[in-house]
Amino acid sequence: MWSFRAWRRRRILARFPVDAELWRQVLGSLPILDGLSAEETGRLRERCVLFLHAKRLTALPGVELDGFARLRLAAQAELPLLNLPEFDWYRGFHELVLYPDDFLSPQKHRDATGVVHEWDAERSGEAWHQGPVILAWPGIAASGEWDGYNLAIHELAHKLDMLNGEANGLPPLHADMRVQDWAAALQAAYDDLDARLEADPDAETPIDPYAAEDPAEFFAVTSEYFFSAPDLLVEAYPAVYDQLATFYRQDPLARLRRLQVEDPQYRAAAEPATKG
Repeated sequence: MWSFRAWRRRRILARFPVDAELWRQVLGSLPILDGLSAEETGRLRERCVLFLHAKRLTALPGVELDGFARLRLAAQAELPLLNLPEFDWYRGFHELVLYPDDFLSPQKHRDATGVVHEWDAERSGEAWHQGPVILAWPGIAASGEWDGYNLAIHELAHKLDMLNGEANGLPPLHADMRVQDWAAALQAAYDDLDARLEADPDAETPIDPYAAEDPAEFFAVTSEYFFSAPDLLVEAYPAVYDQLATFYRQDPLARLRRLQVEDPQYRAAAEPATKG
């Protein structure tokens, strides 16, 4: 049966082929893609083309955005969607704005007494509800290792979360997932992390303490760890890892361990990076 969507997809892929050498360089620059099968890397390559066709990358002065940089960003953006069914997961926004450095973002909070507090917070990324994704280029350049840090995955996890409305740590779950199981796993881990920091604000936490900001940040941070430090996440919060594996339809831990078995010198996940 003829499908306009499938025809359009084939047309875009035919019109914007990816140079094989450029793709090889991108793969070589992103260790978190190591161990993907040929079929998976081929699918990722196609999804990068479609992503770059659908989203506008706006580079502010000071950001050099060549073909390699665009494709490298797209590969990180599309990795979480690699095994998900077609659903237009990144719908609702059309632009990624790239800053040359961290930026100040106006913040507002009303406390329990009704007093409104306003301040400027330094950010390396933001995802606006019904708006663009903003990324600081140094954070993108530093992403892609097995070290618990990936700015693109973090901010785009917020966009997945926002598919249900305001970000609250609950993206649209698949039909074979139960909200009760998701909530139980993530809430228990969130409460544990929060309790550690309440007891000692300077505690050495098993994952980035920024995850304790709120449930939305917990989902975004654990999504980062799932793809870039799965061994640290599963050691700290195995039930959270299991829920994310079911949601993302991937098992990065198995891929990382396979790589380490094949090459004992292969890099293990490093200490967690901290958020700006």
